[in-house]
Amino acid sequence: MNKVLFAAILSAVLLMTTAVAEPQQPNTSRVGVITTGGSWYATIDGLRIGLRELGLEEGKQFTLVIRDTKGDLKAAEDAAKYFEHEKVNLIYTTQTSVTIAAKRATLSIPIVFCAGADPIDLGLVDSFAHPGGRLTGIYEPGTDLTAKRLENLKEIVPKLHRVVTFYDPRNRVAVEAAKFALKAARQTGIRFIERHTSSLAELKAGLRAIREREMDAFFELSDALIAVNDQLIIDRSAEIKLPSMFTNQSSVVKGGLASYSSNRQDIGR
Repeated sequence: MNKVLFAAILSAVLLMTTAVAEPQQPNTSRVGVITTGGSWYATIDGLRIGLRELGLEEGKQFTLVIRDTKGDLKAAEDAAKYFEHEKVNLIYTTQTSVTIAAKRATLSIPIVFCAGADPIDLGLVDSFAHPGGRLTGIYEPGTDLTAKRLENLKEIVPKLHRVVTFYDPRNRVAVEAAKFALKAARQTGIRFIERHTSSLAELKAGLRAIREREMDAFFELSDALIAVNDQLIIDRSAEIKLPSMFTNQSSVVKGGLASYSSNRQDIGR
């Protein structure tokens, strides 16, 4: 991990809100967590571990109110609006696309994020040294590893010529990752085939449309909808004997061929 944004610490907010409570009525800070689920629950587990190591006990000093949007970015916006209306102490987001949605949907609530794409380029913060505004968090270069993933896939499958990927074109992070992948594919003589999908139904239809030997491999980009439905891709890839490269190890545990990424629990901690 060559870049880390760790400006204002979540625990500092929780400690401050706890400190101002009346002695006879200890205050429990509420953290609204917005995630797309799946392997990102490991990030939330890491958050719990980190807070526990700092002496903050869940249910006493803080509570986590989790909203699993299952890859639906509109649902992420709705969750953020709800949390701001309910006046939780802050929002914690587990993905870049969810962070963008939460920022867009709120006006004043603090947001602590885990971002896999450059938060400066995305306008989430002003700089690594001085984030400014109401957002801060951790940056792990997930999108930046896109080209490396494709390189690794080529090493695993030397006769790789045609790679297919699915992503939501409305997802800014996925679009940027696709640019990285397309550039890397051109440099290595790989045909990078992009299939746009903005719903679960479209993803299922797109997977069914792939025929055996039509593609040489599947390649996952940083997309919430795809990540949360990785089992569909794993199962279809097995049916048509398609090697698959994912962004997270959990997909390999489920049956995918390979992955390359940071440890999400460590990021959450």
